[in-house]
Amino acid sequence: MPPTKELSRTLYNHPMPPAPLTIGVLALQGAYDAHASVLTTLGVTPLLVRTPDALAQVDALIIPGGESTTILKFLERDHFFDALSDFVHTKPTFGTCAGAILLAKQVANSTQRSLDALDITVERNAYGRQNDSTILSEGTSLPGGPLEMVFIRAPRIARLGPGIDTLASRNGDPVLIRAGHLLAATFHPELSNDTRIHQLFLDMVNASKISGQ
Repeated sequence: MPPTKELSRTLYNHPMPPAPLTIGVLALQGAYDAHASVLTTLGVTPLLVRTPDALAQVDALIIPGGESTTILKFLERDHFFDALSDFVHTKPTFGTCAGAILLAKQVANSTQRSLDALDITVERNAYGRQNDSTILSEGTSLPGGPLEMVFIRAPRIARLGPGIDTLASRNGDPVLIRAGHLLAATFHPELSNDTRIHQLFLDMVNASKISGQ
């Protein structure tokens, strides 16, 4: 009887191919469709997360930009906030703009609730209102040269806690950071044709699955 494919891989020391990823995108409000489109371009299955039960179906989560206070109102239903808090403290999560605000330990100019997962202090709308939005090209530690950054009513990271790596900055302010299984950007990478940040997040998710975390 010929060996099964799984046994053959063991006998000949061939690694099993990585399992397909399912990346959740919190789809309560904001730019979730744009994130889903980027993930599809990169060959990954996105799942729009609208209920706490859906979190059990994904390997990782993107919390998109939008209006953080509005997202919080939706999260007050059905114990969604508590389920999301448990998820982001243990599973790979990427927050952009409002998503970065929600991940932060402290929101300096607001009394709003946060997920308290990322040891940073953020200031909401620090660079001005909608008409102050801008597109910049700045250096980054990611391979491939300068990074296009779309800022729309962007928050500012005013404080970094220990163990947080800055991957890109704007006039000295961190705008792309990583801490372990968490990634955050104060701009909107989903609105750029540059997919490096999303690919970085997918690499983080794959590494997390391999390590069993």
